[in-house]
Amino acid sequence: MRIGLLTDTHLPSTIRHLWDEVKTAFAGVDLILHGGDIVTPRVLDWLEEIAPTLAARGNNDSGWGDPRVQDLQWLDLAGWRLVMIHDMEPEERPIATLKQYHLRGEHADIIVTGHTHFERLDYRDGVLQINSGSPTHPHLWSTRLGTVGLLDLAPGKLTAKILKLGETPGLSNPGVELCFELESHLQRTL
Repeated sequence: MRIGLLTDTHLPSTIRHLWDEVKTAFAGVDLILHGGDIVTPRVLDWLEEIAPTLAARGNNDSGWGDPRVQDLQWLDLAGWRLVMIHDMEPEERPIATLKQYHLRGEHADIIVTGHTHFERLDYRDGVLQINSGSPTHPHLWSTRLGTVGLLDLAPGKLTAKILKLGETPGLSNPGVELCFELESHLQRTL
């Protein structure tokens, strides 16, 4: 299963839709996960033209509701337990602390977050943390091409990537491309 990851679109009034580069990066994905700060449901509608879309509610997503948006999204996919939550800052805290404080102590193999606008791909204590950065406001800079993520899941194997969407003319993309692979996941009975 291939999953497209993005977060913190904060779709500004200066652009109507996300960049075409997002559509290109997500070609062929089975599911899209948006880590929050969507700002307007039309972003989810646009993403739904590519693949089914779920989202975590961000701190800038008040005043509107949508069944695709939850505070926490728990998914069991190809033998992996994934949770998506908008904000776990600071993300560097021990995994046990993050799980206790944000996930009510529940286990996840993969934690997808957002909020910081900085890309993160970190595997520690048996948990993969992914923050795909922002496709529109990377590293909290002005509106420009940023980053998205791809997550490939199969029983016993995962591959995670952070991809730069390119460069906006006259505005550099501060994003960093990252990649992680794991082939030795022990399958649990759920």
